[in-house]
Amino acid sequence: MALDGIVTKAIVHELEACRGARISKIYQPNDHDILFHLRTREGNRKLLLSVNPTYPRVHYTERSFINPQEAPMFCMLMRKHCEGGIIEEISQVGMERIIHLTVRQRDELGDVSTKKIIIELMGRHSNIILTDPSSGNILDGIHHVTPSISSYRIVMPGFAYTEPPQQHKLNPLMADRKEFIVKCSGAQEPIPWIVDTFSGVSPLIAQEIVHRSGTQTIYDPQLNEDELYERCGVLWDAFISVMEPVRNNEYMPVTGANAKGKMVFSAVNLTLLQNDIKHYDSMSACMEDYYGEKAERDTVKQKVSDLLRFLQNERSKNIKKLDHLHEDLAEADDADQYRIYGELLFASLHTIQKGDKTAVLVNFYDEDQREVTIPLDPLLTPSDNAQRYFKKYNKYKNSLVVIKEQLEKTQEEIRYMDELLQQLSYASMSDIDEIREELIQQGYLRDRSKKVKKKKKNDRPTLHVFTSSEGIEIYVGKNNLQNEYLTNRLSSSNDTWLHTKDIPGSHVVIRSTEFGDQTLEEAGLLAAYYSQAKESSSVPVDYTLIRHVHKPNGSKPGFVIYDHQKTLVITPDNERIKGLASTLK
Repeated sequence: MALDGIVTKAIVHELEACRGARISKIYQPNDHDILFHLRTREGNRKLLLSVNPTYPRVHYTERSFINPQEAPMFCMLMRKHCEGGIIEEISQVGMERIIHLTVRQRDELGDVSTKKIIIELMGRHSNIILTDPSSGNILDGIHHVTPSISSYRIVMPGFAYTEPPQQHKLNPLMADRKEFIVKCSGAQEPIPWIVDTFSGVSPLIAQEIVHRSGTQTIYDPQLNEDELYERCGVLWDAFISVMEPVRNNEYMPVTGANAKGKMVFSAVNLTLLQNDIKHYDSMSACMEDYYGEKAERDTVKQKVSDLLRFLQNERSKNIKKLDHLHEDLAEADDADQYRIYGELLFASLHTIQKGDKTAVLVNFYDEDQREVTIPLDPLLTPSDNAQRYFKKYNKYKNSLVVIKEQLEKTQEEIRYMDELLQQLSYASMSDIDEIREELIQQGYLRDRSKKVKKKKKNDRPTLHVFTSSEGIEIYVGKNNLQNEYLTNRLSSSNDTWLHTKDIPGSHVVIRSTEFGDQTLEEAGLLAAYYSQAKESSSVPVDYTLIRHVHKPNGSKPGFVIYDHQKTLVITPDNERIKGLASTLK
């Protein structure tokens, strides 16, 4: 794991600046994250405490988070005991990935109370635990650990807090040269020995130490004792060159690709990095850039998987239905043939006997085919055989109308599923909830929530707003609920509306009557980027005024028809998209 004890120490050192800061707001955007809004001497900051099983971390953040309408129970408890409180102390347990935050707050009676927030950054065992220092008991944890999960330590309200198991490793910042060389001389490989001997040192830091020393192995039967000690001394020099800046809280946060091409980050300067090396002014900036949207995208993938399966199954069912309808249509197109058979039989009843299996008659409807052989049911009279063909004719003639209606409906269903699948490909957490809500409203999914949700008058979806290089706001809807609200309710009749031509994608609106070609091109770029043709080139994008965009009665959410359009040809460009400032409204 890139987040080791050294990175934790760097973060704790950076957070020293928020000692004395007031916690003005506390939010819990999801099951793993807590967000503190802090008022510090330097201004307002946001502190992220994340115990995501894959990306646990603590750092300042500039990102925006979508918070649930109803705060989770752990968030409510944190607000009760910590909101409005002052951060008195920030500390790290040894060189472990454990951070303690001591918060002082006045309770409901005006008495001063102190609470301790313990953040354990240990992979899938990561946790945020609120404790009462006076009793040592746990008030609650963001993740509960019951006796059935662990017999060693229980994380439940009312239980005494127990520290994670001790690893009994040496503190690398207090290492002694003589002791280091003696222990090192009995080892085989330097990297596993360093990791197993010193706490807070990750394999990445061990690799850096070995890289600096140039010593790939320690034990060699050809070396005498002095030569072995000399080799260990070289490793010590590299070890202390890494640890000395850490001891003095002198950090050089960096990200880059290692020899295998994998992106890594560290609080110390890594000489082993090969490509894409970037240095940062703070550990928070480094971690914010490194993790980026990784954690959110992973959470989104987990949350979206069931929706993807459902939509793909629905689409497959409709594809099969479409094939059957085409077969029925081909059969129904022969309806006229049955009418001709019936009329020919009625015209020649006197020439046919009951029991005949076929009738060869003159076909006066076709000049090229003078005779036609008509299959008969020998158990029916000639008149009943004719009636049977007329009934077939009427059945297929009536079914043609139904089949064509079903064809249109099925094609519309497939288009709708394609649109939702495309929207899920770049959906955020809030977008997924809105897509799920849409499927519930449309009757595709059952509402499994026990609580009855009352829709507020001003309840509206969150829209993504970009600012063009000319300073004009460009609104983008990333799902059908957002598209409906943006196009049919929010926009004015003279705003400009854009959409990829005959390709599922987002509704994009330039909310201004005066703008230049640059803004139009950038809006077209957004329409192409947030569409099914994201990876294509020369994507056609239609644009027209909102007044020329209409929603047909009874149509699916997000479906519109439009006219008076003109067309741009756009090639999506990721770098240009990143250059457009984005906000949420």
